[in-house]
Amino acid sequence: MNSLARQSPPEVDGHLDTLDGVRAIASFAVLVFHVASESGAAMRDGFGGALLSRGDVAVPIFFALSGLLLYRPYAASLLRGDAPVRTRAYLWKRAVRILPAYWLVVVTALLIWSGEHLSDGWTWLKLLTLGHIYGIDQNWFGLGPKGLGQMWSLSVEVAFYVMLPLLAAGLAAFARRGGDDVRRRARRLLAGLGALAAVSYAWTVVVYYPDYRPHLNIWPPRSMVFFAAGMALAVLVAWAHAETGDDGPARRFTRGVAASPGSWWLVAAMAYAVAASPVTGSRFLGVDGVWSGLFELSLYTVVALCLITPAALPPPGDSVVKRVLANRVMRFLGRVSYGVFLWQFVVIYAWYEFTGQEPFSGDFLGNLVAITLITLAMAVLTHRFVERPARRLNHLVR
Repeated sequence: MNSLARQSPPEVDGHLDTLDGVRAIASFAVLVFHVASESGAAMRDGFGGALLSRGDVAVPIFFALSGLLLYRPYAASLLRGDAPVRTRAYLWKRAVRILPAYWLVVVTALLIWSGEHLSDGWTWLKLLTLGHIYGIDQNWFGLGPKGLGQMWSLSVEVAFYVMLPLLAAGLAAFARRGGDDVRRRARRLLAGLGALAAVSYAWTVVVYYPDYRPHLNIWPPRSMVFFAAGMALAVLVAWAHAETGDDGPARRFTRGVAASPGSWWLVAAMAYAVAASPVTGSRFLGVDGVWSGLFELSLYTVVALCLITPAALPPPGDSVVKRVLANRVMRFLGRVSYGVFLWQFVVIYAWYEFTGQEPFSGDFLGNLVAITLITLAMAVLTHRFVERPARRLNHLVR
C-alpha cells in the first residue's frame, strides 16, 4: 500500500483556513460582478464581458459553503456518533452572526436613500427579518431598496438556516431506516440530498408554467441544489472518518481529491466558461426560459462544488491549496468577507453619486479599485466593532 493510501482522511471538523480563502474569493467575485454591472463592463460584447456578467456564480458558492459547514455536525452525529446538535444554540449563533451587521447596513441604506419609508413599520419589519423577498407588491423596484439589492441571497441563506434542523431530522430518520451500517446510512443520506437537489429543478419548471413569475427565482426552493451539494460533501467527509478501512468509497474519494485539486479547479473553470455563453440566457434580463434556467442551475452547481471540494479536503502538510487559499492575506479577507458582501451596494451607489457618474458608465478598473478599498475599510470596521462584539453573546445560549 502506498503512502497516499495510508493517509487518514483530512481532519475538517473544526475551522479550516482554506475555506476562508474560498469565502474571500466568492465575496470579492460578487463585488467585481456588481461593479462591472454598474459600470457597464459586464454588458460589453466579447468573452471578457461575458465572464464578468456571470460573477453571480459566487452566490451558489456561498450557499454550498453553508451547506457544507452547517450540515457537517449533523452528518457527523449520524455517521460517527458525535454529540447531537443543540438546535437552540445553533439558531442563536446564526442570529448573532448574521443580524447585527445586517441591521446596521439596512438602517444606513434606508436613511440615505429611502427616507419616504422610514415611518413605514411594515417595511422595517420585512427588511429587519429578511422577509422582503416574499412580497410581490413592493414599494421599491427590483430586489430591494436602493443599496440592499444583494440582500435577497442573505434572505435565502437565513431561510436555509431556519429549515436546516428540520431537513437534518428528516434526512436522519430516512438514513436510520438503513440500520446501523455506516455505508448504508451515508448512501441513504446522499439519496435524500439528491431528492432535495431535485426540488430546484422542479421549482424552475414551476417558475415558467403556466406563466412566467420571475419573483420565484429568488425564493429558497430554486437554490436548494446548491445547499444540497455542500451538504453532500459534508456527508462524504463524515463517512470517510467513520470508515474503518482504507479501501472504502468515501476514503478513496477524499484521497483522490487531495491528490488532484487542480483537476477539480479546471472543471470549475470550464463550467464557468460554458455558463458565460448564451446557453444560460441573456445577460441581466433574468433567465430567458426554462432550459436556460436548468442549464444555469447545473453549471453553477458544478462551479461551486468543484471550487469548494479541494479546499474542504486539502492534502496534508504544505500544499498548493493551502498556499493559495490559506495564506495570511486570504485568511484576513475571509474573516471580513461578510462585511464586504453587506456594504458593497451602499459603497457603489455612494461612490457614483459622489463622483457624478451615471449608471452603466465609467471606467471599470478605476471604479473597482476605489470601491474595493472603501468597501474593505467598511468591512474591517464592521468586523471589529460589530461582528466580533456580537459573537461574544454566543455564551448566553448553550
